[in-house]
Amino acid sequence: MITQVTKGIKISVHTNFEGTFFKNYKMHFAFGYTITIENQSKDSVQLTSRHWQIYDSLNDLEILDGEGVIGRKPVIKPGDSHTYNSGCLLASPIGAMKGHYNMVNFSSTEKFRVYIPTFKFHAPFALN
Repeated sequence: MITQVTKGIKISVHTNFEGTFFKNYKMHFAFGYTITIENQSKDSVQLTSRHWQIYDSLNDLEILDGEGVIGRKPVIKPGDSHTYNSGCLLASPIGAMKGHYNMVNFSSTEKFRVYIPTFKFHAPFALN
């Protein structure tokens, strides 16, 4: 598990290989990840948007920006956490992701970034 703390917000990431499949006559590699966002600060915060950098060993860097996570903009109280599952399709058996969440501190109305550490994807058969 990979973890990182920014301004009292702890991000933990666990990845797994889901399998391979063909789409449009090309092999794709499916990876899943579970992210837990834990509020270790003294203030309630809300996740408003996300920014991802997706690295695929056979493709160019892909940048993704969007509102919330999986259709939600969770409010996380002190001591609470929010966990969600998502996934990524790659053209190769090896890749990585990193990024940040844009958040708002409810007490100060400060907007800030919480960094998501780089986490790697690899199909078990791709490494020896």
